[in-house]
Amino acid sequence: MAKRRFGLDNRETWWGDPQDDPKRRGPRSWRWPIVALAFLLPFLVPVTRSLLAGPGVTVEAVVTGVVIYAYSLCYLVFPLFSGRERRRRLAFGIGMNVLGLATLATTSASAFVLLYGTAVVVFLVAPAWAVIIDVTAVLAGVVILLAEGRFLEDYGDLITVASVTLAMFFMGNLVRAVRRLERANEEIATLAVANERERLARDLHDLLGHSLTTITVKAGLARRVLESAGDIPRAVEEIREVEGLTRSALSDVRATVSEYREVSLSAELVGARAALRAAEIDADLPHAVDNVRPEFQNTFGYVLREAVTNVLRHSGAKRVRVRLGGNWLEIEDDGTATGVVAGNGLRGLSERLAAIGGTLTTSVRAGGGLLVRAEIALPEPNPATPAVRAEPAGGLA
Repeated sequence: MAKRRFGLDNRETWWGDPQDDPKRRGPRSWRWPIVALAFLLPFLVPVTRSLLAGPGVTVEAVVTGVVIYAYSLCYLVFPLFSGRERRRRLAFGIGMNVLGLATLATTSASAFVLLYGTAVVVFLVAPAWAVIIDVTAVLAGVVILLAEGRFLEDYGDLITVASVTLAMFFMGNLVRAVRRLERANEEIATLAVANERERLARDLHDLLGHSLTTITVKAGLARRVLESAGDIPRAVEEIREVEGLTRSALSDVRATVSEYREVSLSAELVGARAALRAAEIDADLPHAVDNVRPEFQNTFGYVLREAVTNVLRHSGAKRVRVRLGGNWLEIEDDGTATGVVAGNGLRGLSERLAAIGGTLTTSVRAGGGLLVRAEIALPEPNPATPAVRAEPAGGLA
């Protein structure tokens, strides 16, 4: 899948269409005709002189001139076909090579004249088609030279045509490979940006969702205390905790953006106990996290935070129970939920766990409420090194 995405599939590379790249840069500027004329003059000057020195205007001379100049014109304008559909480029490449063979057959030009057509095909069509067309053109050139009795005289030029065409073939494929790598790098950069956005969205959801929910619960508790009992000291204490939570949330947001924030499972337990107490939910939480493997505590901190946030927001629970193991965490509530709704928070937790080989499962309890279990696979132990029995000094007894 990745190979095909980045254009590195073997079949796509060999039979694929390199001209389909919308950012392809071809020789379409005004400089190309000047360069092309510089290459064509060594061929056109002697052939034109030979035609002018002929017996006069004859049908054969006219046909020969049309073939020669049509062939030269194709070389001048071939960049205009680089952005066309595949069938037109194939037709143009085949037609140009046919004109090259006709030029070889109707003039005294050397076999080197075939190079214009074979070179154009290398850069105009896919590699497989270039091999088929160019090999056919060279073999047809051999037949023409043999039929005219010029093979021994011009076979060196024919070998030069084949060698130069082969070199240009590899150069053209190198250029295409570089372009595919450029597109792959652009796509990798795009994916990196998308992944970073997903990370920020996930972290901010986990962070702000929990913090704002806890702040809402504590602010509501302070309001109820003032309205019902008028217990100003307790209300002030709750408001002081809200102020601390807002400062902590602001600090976490800054650290999240900088990718330096670390979540502590023990700190999340303390925060969960305070948030559940403020919501008047009975919390059965562990008092220590020593039994959890250290490398898993950061991830389980995120799981605990999101699960407690969901309890505060949606569950309507009166009791929450949290259990910890070396590589697992369970959060159970007695709320009114009768089905599992996979929101952004649970989806983000699943992605976070999957990245380290873990799973998140959510199920409905028999009497109502949810059971959320996060588990991370333990690394396989290294095979034990076989013990080596030491022999007593002096060899065997």
